[in-house]
Amino acid sequence: MARISGRSYEQMRVAVLEFLDADVFNISVENCVSFLDPMTESWDIDLKTFGVEIALNQRLAVGRLKRFDFVERAPDRSFNVEPGLEDFLKDPLLSGDVTVEEIEFLRTLRFKDRRPLPIYYYRELQNLRDPLHFRTSN
Repeated sequence: MARISGRSYEQMRVAVLEFLDADVFNISVENCVSFLDPMTESWDIDLKTFGVEIALNQRLAVGRLKRFDFVERAPDRSFNVEPGLEDFLKDPLLSGDVTVEEIEFLRTLRFKDRRPLPIYYYRELQNLRDPLHFRTSN
């Protein structure tokens, strides 16, 4: 690593010790650069997708090419269903004609310190269905 980065053994040893002495809150850019610069042969960022492609130095790393992408993901489904939503779905007068897509939308709603009642979900469903609230896709 010292040879590739153009440093002496002593300089590299000092850099390693400084890196090992630093914690996550006090690590410096110089600490990281001293290790990443020799390992990185080239890198490219796609500004449209925020994808980063890194070619690693073959003498220092296993695996030549690494790619990291910014990817949109669906929300995690491991959350509790609101009691008000459960009551809304059990009441056929409120939710008799609700569709699967509408239920999925209602399940994505999150509340920090409020617990909505079944009537809230009924009104939310009516708002969702009201054509005055949405532009047409013409």
